[in-house]
Amino acid sequence: MTNRQKKLVRLTACAALLCGALPAAGAMHIMEGFLPPSMCVLWGVLALPFLLAGYFSIKRTVAHDRRAITLVAMAGAFIFVISSLKIPSVTGSCSHMTGTGLGAILFGPSAVSILGVIVLLFQAILLAHGGLTTLGANVFSMAVAGPFVSYGIYKLCQRLRVNKMVSVFLAAALGDLLTYCVTSVQLAAAYPSATGGFFGSLIEFLGVFAPTQLPLALVEGALTVVIMVALESYARPELRAVGFEEGHKA
Repeated sequence: MTNRQKKLVRLTACAALLCGALPAAGAMHIMEGFLPPSMCVLWGVLALPFLLAGYFSIKRTVAHDRRAITLVAMAGAFIFVISSLKIPSVTGSCSHMTGTGLGAILFGPSAVSILGVIVLLFQAILLAHGGLTTLGANVFSMAVAGPFVSYGIYKLCQRLRVNKMVSVFLAAALGDLLTYCVTSVQLAAAYPSATGGFFGSLIEFLGVFAPTQLPLALVEGALTVVIMVALESYARPELRAVGFEEGHKA
């Protein structure tokens, strides 16, 4: 193992320890059996095209430069650790950070769908966090919607010539918040309010999630900035390997 690789391993370990020291971490997994079968099928079908695009995206990235495997693995580990730390938020769900903003910035939003589905499968099977029947819904909110917003915010900030680290912070934080909004939509669609219908239920879910999700999104934004600064210090060749320096992410 080279000195650069050792530094990258130490960086990943430090990130995991930092996440473990946090009291809670920000977005939601809908638990097993909580969604009606029709909703499970619907969200699963909607997520499939993004998973296919993600597979080709990661394959292309790794084929371009094998050094990218290290960063891909690190991004997946970051998502797994940070999204495993959960706190109760509302019946059938929880609050935690997603960690997907980092991957979206480095590899583009499509690739994160693959990282996300792997993480969600392991969490559902090993940690009883989320579920297999609700996998499609959780993938769509955390590994599709959130990353696409993070990527869009980051690219918009680039066009507006916003400071790079401010752009990273906004991308990670807003991507996290969008994940929580999509999960609220999923829950509201499955369980509309008896009085206010879908929109009444949506407001209720958004209101319940907001007190925990808003501060956690800010924490995720700041943590992602710390990770990015460290990567630019110790893994610049790997960043160039995935096209981060040139902005060629797909």
